[in-house]
Amino acid sequence: MLIDTHAHLNFDTFKGDFDEIIERALKNDVWMINIGTNYETSKKAIEIAEGYKKGVYPHTNRGLRSAQKNKIRVLSGVGVYAAIGLHPINLDTGLVKIQKSKPSTKGGKNQNDLEVPRPEVGDCGAGNLKFKNLEDILEESFDYEKYKNLAKSKKVVAIGEVGLDYYWRPKTTRKKELFKQKQKELLLEQLNLAKELNLPVVFHCRMAHQDLLEVLKSEIRNPKSETNPKSQIQNLKLRGVIHCFTGNWEQAKKFMDMGFYLGFNGIIFKLDLDEIIKKTPLNKILIETDCPYLSPPQFEDKR
Repeated sequence: MLIDTHAHLNFDTFKGDFDEIIERALKNDVWMINIGTNYETSKKAIEIAEGYKKGVYPHTNRGLRSAQKNKIRVLSGVGVYAAIGLHPINLDTGLVKIQKSKPSTKGGKNQNDLEVPRPEVGDCGAGNLKFKNLEDILEESFDYEKYKNLAKSKKVVAIGEVGLDYYWRPKTTRKKELFKQKQKELLLEQLNLAKELNLPVVFHCRMAHQDLLEVLKSEIRNPKSETNPKSQIQNLKLRGVIHCFTGNWEQAKKFMDMGFYLGFNGIIFKLDLDEIIKKTPLNKILIETDCPYLSPPQFEDKR
């Protein structure tokens, strides 16, 4: 059995055939976790996961007999799960507005008047804006109680994807720092939610590994700080995965020393991560597709 620990079949690009894809995956003993990036995609991830109950596949109108005939594993709710969270680029900071037109890929300024780094710094999924539908990246503010309510579903197995993303950033120094601070505040809120619910965290980190390490060190060292009042509810150890890892080996070691896993996907064909992967213990590696992004070169024109 294989588990795709990070997929986005809850995105609109799959709305016409996600059920067929899931059925094919289950038939081949591949399970999956669909990851939310805002409230709507988080809710959709749950709806999809809830659709796969024991013997009932409402999205495909298939029942137990049909599932058995097609050799789909039919157990109580296994195979399709959800993670819920607000991705850092989806946060309404009031500082960055992403337009529908295609961004520059050469670095420097684009028509959004933002600084855009060169793509080779790490091209993880949402960071490069290869979105099939802009509804997947609508900006919003984080509502703790709304997301907590979503987590009532037994199919929710993690908080994510959450984290820090400095790929798109304002061009002025003052706004850059405010932009980073707002992302860190959002991350802390969602870490509090993860601790209250005793759920692991799926971290998104792009051009921000050192800052993420500092945030996590602070949380582990001082979980009851005044800036994190909700964490007093349960002083539980944070756990989770650094999805689409693109940092260096020293950073990888620090994350693993804190108990986190590293997620690898098609990014390994674009960046030189061979040595890091070789050095990383197998029991610290999670595999993922991040679909519809980061396909291997031979499938680059596909989701």
